[in-house]
Amino acid sequence: MERRGAAAAAALGALGRRLLWALPAYAAGLLGLGAGAVLLALALYAGWRRRRRARERGLRLAARLQHDEEAAVRAAAAAGLGTARGELPAWVTFPDVERAEWLNKVLAQAWPFFGRYMEKLLVENVAPAIRASNTHLQTFTFTKVDMGEKPLRVLGVRSHPGTHKQQILLDLNVSYVGDVQIDVEVKKFFCKAGVKGMQLHGMLRIILEPLLGDVPIVGALTMFFIRRPTLDINWTGMTNLLDIPGLSSVSDTMIMDAISSYLVLPNRLLVPLVPDLHEAAQLRCPLPRGVVRVHLLGARDLQSKDRFMRGLVEGKSDPYAVLRVGTQVVTSRVIDDNLNPTWDEVYEFIVHEVPGQEIEVELFDKDPDQDDLLGRMKLDLGEVLKARVLEEWFPLQDGGRGRLRLRLEWLTLMSDASKLDEVLQRNRTIAAKPDPPSAAILVVYLDRAQELPLKKSGKEPNPMVQVSVQDVTRESKVVYNTAAPVWEDAFRFFLHDPAHQDVDIQVKDDMRQSSLGSVSVHLSRLLAAPELTLRQPFALERSGPRSRLYMTLVLRVLFLDAPEGGCGPPPAPPGQLDLQPGGAGAGSSAERPSKASPDPQFGTEHVLRIHLLEAENLIAKDNFLKGMVRGKSDPYAKVRVAGKVFRSRVVKEELNPRWNEVYEVVVDSVPGQDVEFDLFDKDIDKDDFLGRCKVPLRRVLSSRVVDEWLPLEEVKSGRLHVRLESLAPCPSAALLEQVLHANGLLQPARGEELSAALLSVFVDRAADLPVRRGSKPPAACASLAVRDVSVKTKTCAPSSEPVWDEGFSFLIKRPHGESLELQVRDEGGQPLGALSLPLPQLLASEGLAVDGWFPLAGGGPGGQVLLRAQLGVLVSQDVEGAAGDGGDPEPQDVEPRQEEESGAGGQLRQRLAPAEGRAEPAEPPLGRLQLSLCYRADERKLVAVVHACRKLRAVSKDLPDPYVSLVLLPDKSRATKRKTSAQRKTLNPDFNEKFEWDLSLEEAGRRKLEAHVKSTVSFMSREKEALGKLHLDLAQVDLSEGGAHWYELRDERSSP
Repeated sequence: MERRGAAAAAALGALGRRLLWALPAYAAGLLGLGAGAVLLALALYAGWRRRRRARERGLRLAARLQHDEEAAVRAAAAAGLGTARGELPAWVTFPDVERAEWLNKVLAQAWPFFGRYMEKLLVENVAPAIRASNTHLQTFTFTKVDMGEKPLRVLGVRSHPGTHKQQILLDLNVSYVGDVQIDVEVKKFFCKAGVKGMQLHGMLRIILEPLLGDVPIVGALTMFFIRRPTLDINWTGMTNLLDIPGLSSVSDTMIMDAISSYLVLPNRLLVPLVPDLHEAAQLRCPLPRGVVRVHLLGARDLQSKDRFMRGLVEGKSDPYAVLRVGTQVVTSRVIDDNLNPTWDEVYEFIVHEVPGQEIEVELFDKDPDQDDLLGRMKLDLGEVLKARVLEEWFPLQDGGRGRLRLRLEWLTLMSDASKLDEVLQRNRTIAAKPDPPSAAILVVYLDRAQELPLKKSGKEPNPMVQVSVQDVTRESKVVYNTAAPVWEDAFRFFLHDPAHQDVDIQVKDDMRQSSLGSVSVHLSRLLAAPELTLRQPFALERSGPRSRLYMTLVLRVLFLDAPEGGCGPPPAPPGQLDLQPGGAGAGSSAERPSKASPDPQFGTEHVLRIHLLEAENLIAKDNFLKGMVRGKSDPYAKVRVAGKVFRSRVVKEELNPRWNEVYEVVVDSVPGQDVEFDLFDKDIDKDDFLGRCKVPLRRVLSSRVVDEWLPLEEVKSGRLHVRLESLAPCPSAALLEQVLHANGLLQPARGEELSAALLSVFVDRAADLPVRRGSKPPAACASLAVRDVSVKTKTCAPSSEPVWDEGFSFLIKRPHGESLELQVRDEGGQPLGALSLPLPQLLASEGLAVDGWFPLAGGGPGGQVLLRAQLGVLVSQDVEGAAGDGGDPEPQDVEPRQEEESGAGGQLRQRLAPAEGRAEPAEPPLGRLQLSLCYRADERKLVAVVHACRKLRAVSKDLPDPYVSLVLLPDKSRATKRKTSAQRKTLNPDFNEKFEWDLSLEEAGRRKLEAHVKSTVSFMSREKEALGKLHLDLAQVDLSEGGAHWYELRDERSSP
């Protein structure tokens, strides 16, 4: 009975479903609609249902592919690497920076015990010290100390060779995004405050030194931050007032100053691992590595920030510079209304660690309210140490075309006075502002004091020390309630003439600033001491009878050990020459040069091609219901290099975005440049930060290709996959066609067309410019343009023969069809002449360069311009490899095209250059098809480019309208089908269209590609004429080559 009931229910259900199909017809009749409306509704429903099923099938395939790939990788990792089950090896994708996941696991397990230690330290040690420091804080207590459940994370570890064999250097990129909660209370004032949540990101250096021949092998750990870390604190209690804008920065700055006093260079935290370590004082306050002297010379092409009448009138800027090395900061003077300022100022900085420490220069426009940023640059001081003298025009990040001219000199610390007279004599020749150059540095190691006098009340003092050299004074920390204080501190001073200077030390009681004793040492004693060092106890004057101050005075002479010619005159800026009066630049027609005289650096630029591929494990920023519902992020990336900023598209609701975008920029080999990547989450109000990373540009230029995953800094998770490629211009047109072909294969779906060449133009001068009768000579400038990119030279002083001496670079997409347009105008915009230089003229020239005088059209009868233009083909490693393989020559279309390209339609994916310079094979029965196949591993895509067909056979009297249909077998669904646009009335069509399939390399090897060449019979007919077919087993095709090949077409009725 149960079975019969179930069968009856199933029959009734089937009948109900069929009646539902009749419901639209009934509704149409009820509303008075015709049969056409019913058919249209059914067609729309069928299309929607088919699309939905295809989407669901694609999601299932993607999920299965991801599951299979993950299972395969985990199995390989567990079998080959011996890792624990379900874990991936941490080092696989980080060749330069190791992730050290094992260390994070140790920190995660030890974090609760670290929390107990911190609670004990704060309650038993820190709280009593705070209560003793001030009578108003005698009721201060920690009411809650909870380090939370989120431990400190180490995002990357990089090792460096030490300065000697007994030293190991480690750089740890640390990130702490913790749920720490620390509450304090001062019961006397009923004050409660605290911290709930904190973020700290920075680069922590750990030095293992000295290495011993006994356990524990390492004598001590020295820790410090090379640069100030970034800090963000969430205050609670009364300190919520500090979250007010304007006060939060003050509070964070005060805490950062406190952290800097302990852990930012030159301060260090020493943790001895063995008792009675003799080197403890030297490790705590080591001698500096050197001194860098910075000549702030000038800048050029700065941005104009002063605008008037709501931007209608463009003014200039009032630039000044801020220079930083660690905690040392100096500010230059302000130069009013100048976009090409000259400072000629000299500053000196003490360098404690190389590599690692950087000099950072920021340029600002001085304003009454808030100063505007004009650009910044950074340079690792290790580069200065290698070069000894380094002078360059450094490009400004976020500064457009702006450049900064610096001369940096590395001064070695010498422990004898034999070179002091030579140093003093050289310093007299330097016109330095604002202070004269230094000849030496003095380091005062303040150790301790003993038997200081007591106060009148018999209580012990709170001693502190003031150390002074001329008008510079440094102060030590205060040690409370002791007559035998221990400071263990160091102070550093620059000396202009150590033979005639003194160092004065005063010991004071901090509470009343009363003197506890003083001592003065003439520095001439140090010049006569062994190794310029005095290490002894000094008796204090006007103090107790046995009061002593233990300290060490070290003097070091600053010697510039420059290479041959390193102290010569500074070079001219890029594109500008220092012209001598009466020379070639004087404008004399009798001495007019026949060729341009560019700077030696002209034409040495490279093109950096940046492939922004994908990211993984980004932080979810879009949370809802106060974090109870976890969302995702809408990430995008900003790329900064050589003053250029590129911004990617936004990928909606994705923590593992894929961009596959390419950017190109012209770069030079000036040291200190980085390729910087910043990731953000796009929001309606303010975009959230998702992390940053950078790659030194010098590394890309030396290795040519950098393809790796970069860990994101200042966040707890995430990494970015980029490919950076340096392309050096080659003055040869032999590989131009291969470059165009390769660019077509590499062209991403989004973004501009890839560049095939670099055009470098040096505009030297002009001559015989027209001068209106009765007027002065024009103040001329030249503008150059290629496509939509235009640049402009400076405006020269009024002259009919202006001298510019400036160089420019342009990225060229299609050298066969582009031209350089040059116009000379006066200051008011009046044209003085124009020049159009087609780039094919350069391709036909020797060395792809022209150099000489060119007549100007549209101006005076004799107007001309002197310039040099050279073209360099951008040859990538892929093209070099293909050229070096010596493969078969690719076929060429020997017949000229008789029809125009038309009918691109929506199926046109990417237009490539026609395959020229290739020999065609003999005529086959049904014609031939030219096809390129390659697999792009970085995007996991199979790429096919349909180039052309030749010698097709007509099946009727009229010429066919051929197109090519592609399908990946054995799947014949719409998802694998591709089709080119139809070419009108031709037997030799050119398509040059690219198609892609998302599948793995293993899956591509199991597929077969079938290409059908067909012709449309008529617009009203669905019938197609078969012109031939091609069947390729992809397992037999070298997908890594990517070259174009000709294939014979077979009859449609033939078997594969």
